[in-house]
Amino acid sequence: MKKIQMVDLQSQYYKIKPDVDNAMLSVMQSAAFINGPEVKSFQQELETYLDVPHIIPCGNGTDALQIALMALDLKEGDEVITADFTFAATVEVIHLLKLKAVLVDVDYDTFTIDTEKLKAAITPKTKAIIPVHLFGQCAPMEEILKIAKTHNLYVIEDNAQAIGADYTFSDGSVKKSGTMGTIGTTSFFPSKNLGCYGDGGAIFTHDDHLAHKIRGIVNHGMYERYYHDEVGVNSRLDSLQATVLRKKLPLLDSYNEARRKAADFYDEALSGHPQILIPKRAENSTHVFHQYTLRILNGKRNALRDFLAEKEIPAMIYYPVALRKQKAYYQESNDEDFKNTDQLLEEVISLPMHTELDDEQLKYISDAVLEFMNMES
Repeated sequence: MKKIQMVDLQSQYYKIKPDVDNAMLSVMQSAAFINGPEVKSFQQELETYLDVPHIIPCGNGTDALQIALMALDLKEGDEVITADFTFAATVEVIHLLKLKAVLVDVDYDTFTIDTEKLKAAITPKTKAIIPVHLFGQCAPMEEILKIAKTHNLYVIEDNAQAIGADYTFSDGSVKKSGTMGTIGTTSFFPSKNLGCYGDGGAIFTHDDHLAHKIRGIVNHGMYERYYHDEVGVNSRLDSLQATVLRKKLPLLDSYNEARRKAADFYDEALSGHPQILIPKRAENSTHVFHQYTLRILNGKRNALRDFLAEKEIPAMIYYPVALRKQKAYYQESNDEDFKNTDQLLEEVISLPMHTELDDEQLKYISDAVLEFMNMES
């Protein structure tokens, strides 16, 4: 059996190696490394895939979030509501811009923001909501957009983990994750469902004015060289990364289907155990399984991780500490308001999930999980 990895990027690369190598060599020969034609072509192809008129590539997913907030002209102290259970980049950018992060609990089953807690957190200073499409499926966007409209709030979708997921509204219309709010953002970090071979990110919007502003911000605030109309940053997707993404974008749906197939295997193998909760698939969203995250109910989650490590099976805990209790972002809080987050911190464990998992590996992993759980029951 091939060695099990949390993410097997090397095997994925070998399947597209000739196309990627030739494309990257072509960029090297052209020497068009910054804002070259490959970047423009990828932008247009992603706009078509996502059915959104404006995509602005940038340096990474964290930059994408920061630039999105910068484009909205928020003022120091303005409040931005987001989930307490997610990766730190979401609150990092809020703090960098001297805004106030207002953290709320998540839904226990889907790991995405709790809309009742979201509504309760709104104040006259609230200006934006950042829903995180965590682990591969969409937050409840129909309700979030209704709340935002009622209170005249911006919605910035953190779509770093769910690119390619579909969200179905109650009227039957379907939108891609990241394309429903005021602005959407994503990351092309190598382990993402659509990942490059370094850092990369992008910002999405339907708003012509915001798109123009964002294009200036990513390029030092310039629309014309050496004329700085905005306070900007230097955040560009380089041509080498764009050419990799161009080769992988046509494969994204098949990559996501491979992840779903692996998740189906795990589901069938593990769903019958009374001390294991498999990932819930939201009613309105497809799941692209950036992570396959179990909840372990017997209090032995850490012991399970150690047991799997002994069997050379990697497993990760996303995330071990609530954002509100991180040293950098600490804020006073009533733990009663974060029951789901705090319970998840003790229960979640993510199994290997990528496009190259085969049935032999999946069975070995599932059998090992069940072996441990049956020993401890």
